[in-house]
Amino acid sequence: MIHPHITDALKVPDLVRLTDGLVLLRFESMKIYSALAAVRHLLERGTIRPGQTLIDSSSGIYAYALALACHRYGMRCHIVASATVDATTRAQLEILGATVEQVSPSRDLKLDQELRVRRVREVLAGHPDRHWMRQYHDDVHYLGYHEVADRISATLPTAGLTVVGGVGSGASTGGLVERLRATDPSVRLVGVQPFGSVTFGSQDHHDPEAIIAGIGSSIVFDNVRHHLYDAVHWLDFGHAMSGTVALLRDHAVFAGLSTGAGYLAATYEARRHPDRLHLVIGADTGHRYVERVFARHAEALDPAALKPAEVRAPEEMSMPWSRMAWRRTGRPADGKVRAA
Repeated sequence: MIHPHITDALKVPDLVRLTDGLVLLRFESMKIYSALAAVRHLLERGTIRPGQTLIDSSSGIYAYALALACHRYGMRCHIVASATVDATTRAQLEILGATVEQVSPSRDLKLDQELRVRRVREVLAGHPDRHWMRQYHDDVHYLGYHEVADRISATLPTAGLTVVGGVGSGASTGGLVERLRATDPSVRLVGVQPFGSVTFGSQDHHDPEAIIAGIGSSIVFDNVRHHLYDAVHWLDFGHAMSGTVALLRDHAVFAGLSTGAGYLAATYEARRHPDRLHLVIGADTGHRYVERVFARHAEALDPAALKPAEVRAPEEMSMPWSRMAWRRTGRPADGKVRAA
């Protein structure tokens, strides 16, 4: 097959067998599928017009995905980037034609996200013709993952399937499982979070090395549908790093930090439920994490010796690793509501 655009080659994930009970859903860059489907849908619906400028904030891979989608569909792109966006990504965005603004460096995730949203609002106030993609809140970003789910169900049996992945904006895990459950409600979903995220109530725990901003949040995301999750894991940087290094050492998979966190959580879930097949979402490659993760591989812990503290409510969690049966409970009113 000859693809009409590079995005068609990059968007499709591969399924990689890790063990009898573990399969990796390996993306080159996960949000490409979602951004392409979102832009295509908005164009078809007439919400946006060809050549219009699309704007959003991002901590990395969504910015890259949106810039590629804009290149594919002849749109203009304006990215308000996190301070964590690296020079390689920024250079690609600029060459792809995107306008890139990067907020001031901050060690505070909440401040970083607030600064980006504030800047997007400032730009829209001066340029009301621009369309805010709102990746955190607009469920148009679920559409691409529905297509991925259809690919999965055509390859893997959904009976006894558990999906494990970083929560982030909620669109990837939510979109996949929502579609899979349309034909098989028994599909389970396990979400992975860093400490310090408000999404599932870990905002009172501070992990000084947390850099997995893409799977946590300091603000509430409307695209996170809490009632879809059966269990939630919270991991600190050291455990996420250990999972990431183990994935490369044991399976030759060079993946990002959120994938490593998901891999560690999935290995534990597979030990608890050996009768189920666990599908781990691998959002991106490891290139962005060479200095901060892979160069420190000697510090990595043995995953076989690690296990989480089982807790009954978010207020009982403790670092470095906790797990809670969420049981498809809805969004907590204050971030600390006990699961049913």
